[in-house]
Amino acid sequence: MTSTLPSQPDPAVTAALTDVLDGRWAEVRRGAREQLADPRFAPVYGETIPEARARVSRLTTELAATGATGLGFPVAYGGTDDQGGSVTSIEMIAFCDLSLMVKGGVQWGLFGGAVVALGSQRHHEKYLADIITNALPGCFAMTETGHGSDVQQLRTTCTYDPVTETFDLHTPHDAARKDYIGNAAQDGRMAVVFAQLITQGQRHGVHAWLVPIRDEDGTPCPGVTIGDDGPKAGLNGVDNGRLSFDHVTVPRDMLLDHYGQVAADGTYTSSIENETRRFFSMLGTLVRGRVSVGGAAGSATKLALEIAVRYGDTRRQFAAPGEEREIVVNDYLVHQRKLLPALATTYALHFAQGELVSTLHDVQGASELDEKAQRELESRAAGLKVAQTWHATRTIQMAREACGGQGYLSENRLASLKADTDVFTTFEGDNTVLLQLVAKGLLTGYRDAFGSLDGWGKAAFVAEQVREAVLERTAARGLVQRLVDAVPGRDEDVSMLDRGWQLAAFEDRERHVLDGAIRRLRKGASTPGIRQFDIFNNVQDHVLRTAETHIDRIVLEAFVAGIERCTDPRARALLEKLCDLYALSTIEADKAWFLEHGRLTPARGKALSATVNQLLRELRPHMRTLVDAFAIPDEWKACAIIEEEHDRQEAMAAEDARIRAGGYGTPAVAASVATTDATATELEMAPAQ
Repeated sequence: MTSTLPSQPDPAVTAALTDVLDGRWAEVRRGAREQLADPRFAPVYGETIPEARARVSRLTTELAATGATGLGFPVAYGGTDDQGGSVTSIEMIAFCDLSLMVKGGVQWGLFGGAVVALGSQRHHEKYLADIITNALPGCFAMTETGHGSDVQQLRTTCTYDPVTETFDLHTPHDAARKDYIGNAAQDGRMAVVFAQLITQGQRHGVHAWLVPIRDEDGTPCPGVTIGDDGPKAGLNGVDNGRLSFDHVTVPRDMLLDHYGQVAADGTYTSSIENETRRFFSMLGTLVRGRVSVGGAAGSATKLALEIAVRYGDTRRQFAAPGEEREIVVNDYLVHQRKLLPALATTYALHFAQGELVSTLHDVQGASELDEKAQRELESRAAGLKVAQTWHATRTIQMAREACGGQGYLSENRLASLKADTDVFTTFEGDNTVLLQLVAKGLLTGYRDAFGSLDGWGKAAFVAEQVREAVLERTAARGLVQRLVDAVPGRDEDVSMLDRGWQLAAFEDRERHVLDGAIRRLRKGASTPGIRQFDIFNNVQDHVLRTAETHIDRIVLEAFVAGIERCTDPRARALLEKLCDLYALSTIEADKAWFLEHGRLTPARGKALSATVNQLLRELRPHMRTLVDAFAIPDEWKACAIIEEEHDRQEAMAAEDARIRAGGYGTPAVAASVATTDATATELEMAPAQ
């Protein structure tokens, strides 16, 4: 095995890749790189919790001074009404410090976003300017200790009294306290509180109120109990806390009443009569937070991969038999098997995120709400949040291992990336619950109301109609269809590098899994005496599998669309190869399904793995180019092994010079030449320690 250093990254190719990755909001990305390329925005290691909170609180105010925090707010109140730019800005902040990203996301995405989306003009005029500048720090108090994912069943109540024209906000028991609330333990002075609205003795479902929780001097308001969630696995700069309300009086005009109004006499009115539909319409306007979490997870993943790739280009381990020089760990196939498929998936998810952000911007910026488009946006946001956060969790752990003991040191960033992103799989929606949301949307053809399990047992689906809704093209519609239609003959005769074959394989798998889920639901519905819940619960694994295959397909189509936007021939060729790796490594990971269902023959299955290995060899010289294209400023990385890279390169060059001069004949080298065949095989699988 010959050890070779990779070719130096080509600045022109790197720049072309950066251009296509920066996408529609390239100006926002460039602005963030310029404005935040300051060491004070980089993470700090070894802080106490009070130190971390104080630093992040200070930086949150400094961040507001850059002007970037107003992107998602109306122009009339100091914003630019650019929702896509707002999400992109949060994604960029995530490269710097994930605590700062979460703190800012709570303030401007959740708290401020709720006031914009759920409030009326009087709320906007009174509060938005101070929210944008962080003069009014706030919280988003939705989650309860006993009800996290099932928001529609929150237990906090807010009961209207027409005599005083006020609401009575109350936490009936400990399980109904608001929990894990960012900004609550230390800084928040006001909260958007979600509770069951009760007036004239009737419940009208979950609504939101603006509720002061602290005075100017930081003292909790009367009836408000504030607790601290205490030490967490990560995100030490975020002051997560608990809120309870003991019959707190809330003025009538503090109801965020865009979707439901209460008159002075207690009469309730809403433009949306159906309570479930009204609830999901309210939550749909807040989808930006979920999209932001997915984008932030992508940023953390990119940073972890850059650290691992750059370390692997200079770290040497084990010499091959007959050679004096140890091998760069990125030259090991097993190491490439770790890093390159993860890198390909990261690119694919980046393009999918870009499409999602564009859709969010266009759908929520339209003059009139397109309800079908809004439902599809919510489903896509849920699915990609699942894919991005689970990919981040897997990839950051893999990158940590790829850096061996160095990856375990705090100074090399990976430990904090792992700790800070771990919660991403369960906040802004538990991933398993979100998969159910995606699946239910697919199986019902995006019904208007899909909050409960009612109706599953009826199985009132026409499979072909559902397929048409599910398989609607998500990106580059004409191109994708042409590629699929152009696949010639039988699978055995088609190259696995044929893009149409890859797209057709993903589509066929999704259709087959969907059909199977529908058949099982119908069979369950025909079982005498079965409960509605059991019909769904008995096939829940199959239903979630439907969602997963759907997500894989839309991600691949987004990658194809991203390649189409690349105009540089060399960069495009590199993206094509990386897309091949994403498609084929995804099929390889699910090879059992493709073999079981006759989509791959055993011989073609073996050829699949060989093709993946060949792609890894071809992409190996371009690993550095691919991570450099993320254009992460050095100031944001705060990683010692990256900062020491130049020293390691110089040491390697000096060591090479000693070998060429004949001054490196050591017993260790002699021993490596005498290794047995068994040991040589072991060297091929040497771990990167």
